[in-house]
Amino acid sequence: MARFFAAAFLWIAMFGPGWAACSADQTELRGPWGRATFQTEVADTDATRSQGLMDRASLSASAAMLFVYETPRPVAFWMRDTLIPLDIIFADATGRITRIHENAVPLDETPIRGGDNVQFVLEIKGGMAGLLGVTEGSELRHPSVTPDTAIWPCR
Repeated sequence: MARFFAAAFLWIAMFGPGWAACSADQTELRGPWGRATFQTEVADTDATRSQGLMDRASLSASAAMLFVYETPRPVAFWMRDTLIPLDIIFADATGRITRIHENAVPLDETPIRGGDNVQFVLEIKGGMAGLLGVTEGSELRHPSVTPDTAIWPCR
């Protein structure tokens, strides 16, 4: 019963009418599984990307960090000084999700490779991608995705 109420809460929080589209502090995902919106911190400088979600004791189910790179590139992440499990979602320049690494292990320094043409990486609470059903091929929308190339552009 507790899982049902938790799922119902997540559904309302993530799909409810209060979410506005294409705001710098929100990232949307959609696919055949449905749609979700996350309150987002953007890491778009070397310093903010290096810090990421390190040293955080928790992350809410509706929160995320979006790593934005200037151009597509090979990327690899690790969990050094990261205290919470994370789902790491890699996307190309169009916003198409190309890889999902679920439940990255806290404090593990093993590289988590995202591929060769990654421009965006979304980190969410560990287990959320599976709970929502997010799949490779799903789409990411955020103002950082160039509208001319985005598969799901901001309005």
